Amino acid sequence: MNKPGSNVALRMTTAEATVAALIAHGLDTIYALPGVHNDVLFDALFMAADRIRTVHTRHEQGAAYMALGAALATGRPQAYSVVPGPGLLNSSAALLTAYGTNAPVLALIGHIPQEAIGRMLAHLHEVRDQGGIIARLVDHYARIHSPAEAPAKIAAAMRAMRSGRPGPAALECAIDVWGIEGPVAPIAAAEPVARPLDEDALRAAARRLGAARRPLIVAGGGAQDAAAEVTELSRMLEAPLLAFRRGRGVLDGRDPMSVTLPIGHELWGEADLAIGIGTHLHVPMNQWGIDDDLALIRIDADPEEPARIKPPAVALVGDAKPILRALIDLIPAHNRARPSRRDEMAARQGKLKARLAALGPLLAYLDAIRAALPEDGILVEDVTQMVFAARVAYPVYRPRTYISPGYQDNLGWGFATALGVQDARRDVPVLVIAGDGGFMFTACELATAIRHRIPATAVVFADGAYGNVRRSQEERYGNRLIASDLANPDFVRFGESFGAAAERARDPAELAAALGRAFRRRDVPTLIEVPVGPLPSPWEFIRLPRNRGLRA
Repeated sequence: MNKPGSNVALRMTTAEATVAALIAHGLDTIYALPGVHNDVLFDALFMAADRIRTVHTRHEQGAAYMALGAALATGRPQAYSVVPGPGLLNSSAALLTAYGTNAPVLALIGHIPQEAIGRMLAHLHEVRDQGGIIARLVDHYARIHSPAEAPAKIAAAMRAMRSGRPGPAALECAIDVWGIEGPVAPIAAAEPVARPLDEDALRAAARRLGAARRPLIVAGGGAQDAAAEVTELSRMLEAPLLAFRRGRGVLDGRDPMSVTLPIGHELWGEADLAIGIGTHLHVPMNQWGIDDDLALIRIDADPEEPARIKPPAVALVGDAKPILRALIDLIPAHNRARPSRRDEMAARQGKLKARLAALGPLLAYLDAIRAALPEDGILVEDVTQMVFAARVAYPVYRPRTYISPGYQDNLGWGFATALGVQDARRDVPVLVIAGDGGFMFTACELATAIRHRIPATAVVFADGAYGNVRRSQEERYGNRLIASDLANPDFVRFGESFGAAAERARDPAELAAALGRAFRRRDVPTLIEVPVGPLPSPWEFIRLPRNRGLRA
């Protein structure tokens, strides 16, 4: 591959120009599954292997989920590449989740020959209106038509993923376009576009925050990179912080002001002002209710988001970190004196802990996991009973150490996503909690972990069922059980067959010991099976009644 110079256009293929542009934007890894439509791209990746790694997977969903995991763990753009048609569609759940979690994931999708696009001539992997399908899953979509276009379109995608509301982007390129050679201008990285701060809105928000008697902070994924500012705001206002899934760790879970749903529900009913930071506020506003006695301030990167459910008193649009820094500077001039709430919140936490004791074995296993996983270790949740309990009972100490699929809550995303998290964060242990149902969605990626020496740890709680479905059928449908039972492999032998370390833990103490061994391994993955029977339901702590006015 020609290396781009500083001033002189070089002759490059479209594939070479695309790879060079990725490298110029700081990408050092691409997650991928090869195929004939992208052969020329993969040859370009081979020629640039000293500057960008190619991590190949066993299924397209694995490639896309790995890119998603790497993006969620780092906050930086990540890329994956698959063939068109089936390849795109196999990866689409990860793109959908990237959109829902505001993750900067770039999809490079192959295509049929350029002149045949849209003609439905039954080319290999042809799908009607592939571009239209992609465009509905991402924030930014384009097709590359020539070598000269490639750098600019990569730059536009990168800028779109990091400007305003973060999110995924996708670029298509036809099979016969990858190999076209032509002049390519020098390649430089594009910078994100920063939105100017609204000074009037900041002053209005500062006045309201300063005057509030019982303010509440609600944090979502958009607050993850503003943990220091959120913590300072909480202390300045004596304001508890509620986080459910993607806001966990923004305020250290050991701080009594850091609360999950059950206490957050109580506080929502008592607050006179709530400030939502990078969150849809779906649970409190749609499930718990909203009324005119609760003033809302919204901080969101998407200008359309704050008014979706109910227009707030003040909307602050942009990146949370600079907005919060500006508020912290303005609030002291308006801030009323408030008594410390730390003792009050500690007492509430104690009462909740007593109530959570009803979850028995769920808590015992979560306690074992928390004790074994270092403070900076990363927990990835799949969708399973243990995780539902974790959302209200597992303390998270640092930002970006609790990885959740957010509102998509897609079963089976966890293991492949955890591999991407671990690949991007080789410096810390990464653990995924999965059930036997969800784990098998991407269990084949154990082969990827072995091939690329990714030392992630998977704990599979095996009850032989889609447990949440089975509980619903038992409790709500007269025990009419259908399509919820599972036939499982011996997970220990399954893991060992790939070359992974594998063992079985039959109680929390055995799990803690197994995790200690797993986290010391830094060259192979570990699979730990935990056989379990029926577990207590955590839903009374999650599905909480309306306690404020009417539905928004």
